[in-house]
Amino acid sequence: MSNHIQQAKVVAVAWPAQWISGFSLAIRAVEASLSPILAVVIRLWLAQIFFVSAILKLANWSNALDLSRYEYPVSWMDPVTAAYVGVTIELLGAIMLATGLATRIAALALLVLSLVIQLNYKVLDVHLFWAVLLGWFVVRGAGALSLDHLLKRGLTDSALPFSAITVRFYEWLTQHGTAPYQYLLRVWIAAAIAAAAWQLSAYAAWLPLQSAALFTGGIGLVCAALLVPGIATRVIALLLLLFILGMQMADPRLSIDIYWLMLFTLLVANGPGEWSADQLIRRRLAQSYPQLDGKPAFALAGLPRVVIVGAGFGGLTCAAKLANTPVNVTLIDRHNYHLFQPLLYQVATTALSPGDIATPIRGVFRDQFNVRVLLGTVTGVDRDQQQVLLGDKHIPYDYLVLATGATHSYFGRDEWGAYAPGLKRVEDATEVRRRLLLAFEQAEAAEDEAERVSLTTFLIVGGGPTGVELAGAIAELARFGMEKEFRSFDPTLARVILVQAGSRILPTFPESLSKVTKRSLEKLGVEVLLNSRVEKIDQAGVMVNGERIAARTVLWAAGVVASPAAKWLQADADAAGRLKVNGDLSVPGATNIFAIGDTSLTSAWRGNAVPGLAPAAKQGGVYVAKLISARVLGRVAPASFKYTHLGSLATIGRKAAVADFGFLKLSGAPAWWLWGFIHIGFLVGVRNRVSVLFDWFWAYLTSRSATRLITGNTDDRDSNVADAIPEQTVEARLSPVTT
Repeated sequence: MSNHIQQAKVVAVAWPAQWISGFSLAIRAVEASLSPILAVVIRLWLAQIFFVSAILKLANWSNALDLSRYEYPVSWMDPVTAAYVGVTIELLGAIMLATGLATRIAALALLVLSLVIQLNYKVLDVHLFWAVLLGWFVVRGAGALSLDHLLKRGLTDSALPFSAITVRFYEWLTQHGTAPYQYLLRVWIAAAIAAAAWQLSAYAAWLPLQSAALFTGGIGLVCAALLVPGIATRVIALLLLLFILGMQMADPRLSIDIYWLMLFTLLVANGPGEWSADQLIRRRLAQSYPQLDGKPAFALAGLPRVVIVGAGFGGLTCAAKLANTPVNVTLIDRHNYHLFQPLLYQVATTALSPGDIATPIRGVFRDQFNVRVLLGTVTGVDRDQQQVLLGDKHIPYDYLVLATGATHSYFGRDEWGAYAPGLKRVEDATEVRRRLLLAFEQAEAAEDEAERVSLTTFLIVGGGPTGVELAGAIAELARFGMEKEFRSFDPTLARVILVQAGSRILPTFPESLSKVTKRSLEKLGVEVLLNSRVEKIDQAGVMVNGERIAARTVLWAAGVVASPAAKWLQADADAAGRLKVNGDLSVPGATNIFAIGDTSLTSAWRGNAVPGLAPAAKQGGVYVAKLISARVLGRVAPASFKYTHLGSLATIGRKAAVADFGFLKLSGAPAWWLWGFIHIGFLVGVRNRVSVLFDWFWAYLTSRSATRLITGNTDDRDSNVADAIPEQTVEARLSPVTT
């Protein structure tokens, strides 16, 4: 590697560059997420004020006319006309502002009305705040969460007269008017604080002097002085915002004007604008650190090539942590999305839809220029040529990270896969959902009681977290989700059986929590069979300890096997196919090939094997990223990988869960809430977090789910036996996977 390339790398990843890149990314995230939401909040707040005012006037029109004549007459307009115009502007303007339809027009009309009230009726700070905030929407528009934004594309291309010209004018106004308005906003805030400090009451009609008196201390004046040139604007605005909140907490009787909070939050979310010292500093820094403007921080040509196979928790984390390392990353997965597998059982039991727990990979790395995403199935690795085989394509690598996950293991009885699907893919979850719902539909039409009982008997093989969660969710679906929706039978009488070969369920948890879990499941009506061995699974049911159980729906949660990564490398693996790796997660004999997550076998948990959990995969991804970065930069490599166990959780229906953190063991509702918050946090993407949170909240309050859709083949009465693609069912489950 040439010296000049090495020097460029050192400069690119020096700590100022990393800090600046992280800060820039955080700012862009704030602007993208907080600004649209804040715009909606302010629009709704202003809209309700004017809407209520209009309704009160309409409810007592004679009083509204008297006010127009005597209390706040407009010298240049007839009082009756003024009353009609005023209430029309308030009513229609409020509706338009709230919905974000023709927002600029509505905001302009309400702004003028606010100034008329201020100058002709009574001088109040609140009128000025209305005008300033409405002026923001006149210049900037309603924001991304509005009907204006939704209709913009269509109006631009429509045949409506003046629509395209209007849209272009609005774009011009936003482009050229935002910077002056942000500058005037900063000056207006600073002037209000200074005038309040010096008691310049002559400016009360144009400056909110009464409420600005809160900031007249020395710190407030310093902040005001810094706001005018726009120095550290976001920090200053955040400090003033926290000051207001602190004052309110210290003295709840204190009346804090909410409009100051809105203004300071606007500055935090949108920054000082182009006319500011902050922007000048940013431009100067961008010459040395182009990532400030979202541009590549370094050229990719000639950099070490890192190929990551699998976009699960480990692969996704590893790629993300290499954002500031001068390497060329290629992320390969056979799906175009990252799947949050711990919640697959909720898709299978109708609580969530697949889109709630899957995130497009390209969207995740939209702003990470050194990551290229490839869709495809890896079929092998050429260690000699250092190439990953992707069908007919050969992808060269300098460093290879295998994060290929695992699939179902039927312990040598692969033919069972046709009758007992597991849960590793979206397709698995939707297939399980189809079987569950179709079983109830077929039971409704069944005339033979024995057949109906068989159809409404659900047997889950495996008493680990997935099996426990499936059993609890199915029991609740039958008893609380659709208990009044069938006429020929009672779905609450459905039989749910959990079969565990060992002496207790959740064997990796403390025995006390296993007992709590068993009791909770039995309270839901689940039959828990311990020390029970599955001997046969076929179309009609399951043979357990010599006893035949007629169950037309059988689900597999008993075991997994790693992907064929060990076969690709012809390396040592354990019985489950996991690659045996060194202390630095590298494959023996190949120091530039690493395996993480379910693909690897390492005793980095105080001498014990690292469990196949999402936190373990993420920690492995972080470690390998640090190791690669250290090697690329010629720095000291980190010590051997050590897994930090963050705890184990399993949910039992909609009210209870168990959690084991070693020093702390929880069960019941507290563990359930904790389980929910942790899983929300692990989801990728704000949209998924919000969607899942809403779905859970709705389902919790109503005991109903919105995703009880049967997809696939529903014609055959025996379609619960994987006949949609009969010739591929088992083979597909055993094919090479990358997640």
